[in-house]
Amino acid sequence: MLPLLSLLTSRITRSQAGRLLLAAVVCLLAGAGAFAATQDVSFGTGVYWAITTATTVGYGDVTPKNAIGRAIASLTMLTTIPLFASAFAIFAGAVAASNIRKLLTMVEPGTNTGEVVILGWHPSVPRLVTELVRTGRAPVVVTNADTTSLPERARVVKSDPTSEETLRRLKLPKASQLLIASSSDADTLVVAVLARQAAPGVPTLAITHSRSVATALGDLGVEATVSADELLAHTLAKSLETPHAGELLLRLVDSEDYQMREVPVEAEHNGRLLSEVRRDHPDLVLGAVHEGQVSLGVALDPTLEPGDHLLVLRAEPREPRAERRDRSPAPPAGG
Repeated sequence: MLPLLSLLTSRITRSQAGRLLLAAVVCLLAGAGAFAATQDVSFGTGVYWAITTATTVGYGDVTPKNAIGRAIASLTMLTTIPLFASAFAIFAGAVAASNIRKLLTMVEPGTNTGEVVILGWHPSVPRLVTELVRTGRAPVVVTNADTTSLPERARVVKSDPTSEETLRRLKLPKASQLLIASSSDADTLVVAVLARQAAPGVPTLAITHSRSVATALGDLGVEATVSADELLAHTLAKSLETPHAGELLLRLVDSEDYQMREVPVEAEHNGRLLSEVRRDHPDLVLGAVHEGQVSLGVALDPTLEPGDHLLVLRAEPREPRAERRDRSPAPPAGG
């Protein structure tokens, strides 16, 4: 039992989110024990009180009865609430970064030769850049924010991404893809307008937290928008409905054995149902982009037309570990 507990603790403490979560649980249990001892209640009741306090639910059925109880309550709130919030924020950023990285690799073969330019700063950017560097991509981050958390191989341009002059100097048309990662939806819209003017032909992805902003970005020609909050909420909801759904989603977006690709529908598949192409295609067909909309082919089985694309899961040839570790990113495209 002790070796298993030691192994579990070791794995949890390897990540920053795990350390924060562990610290939050320790503070919660300490607060529960102190509350139970000073308020003459059972430890189980103390844990119940600590959980309702840490989650800010506060039913009010169990409350401190004296000054020492109120002091314990204050300490519990000041420690557990920020720790839990920080841990979940880091987890949400990691999930969003993994999904954005996969979205950034869903391009037609042969077009992904330039840099991935990230305009702005978002909590998920450090994890995203680390993943891009690990897979051999060439990320360029344009921001005035503190970038000390980025890996050394990342190229940083210290400038304001909302400046038209900044985007002009970046030579954005030579980039392979753009990611707008501002923490403010207002800045996201400004950068999107300037980026589409500077590089209308470059595939662009944006992070936003508002459906109305996502609609506006779509009208500007931004190909996809991602809300980190909604992404985490949907992932957790699916995990509650189907216990292994969350693991499946994470495997889809965070594996070195395969990658998602977006490929044009071949002439021989035009006029055929998606289900028929899925049955005969050498890759695993996840869905299709038909009439500008992504279809999984479950509720509706669209007939594929010229200009449609397939979203496929393709096995990647395995490389020796040393070769993957030593591989350097592609040279900058903008000079």
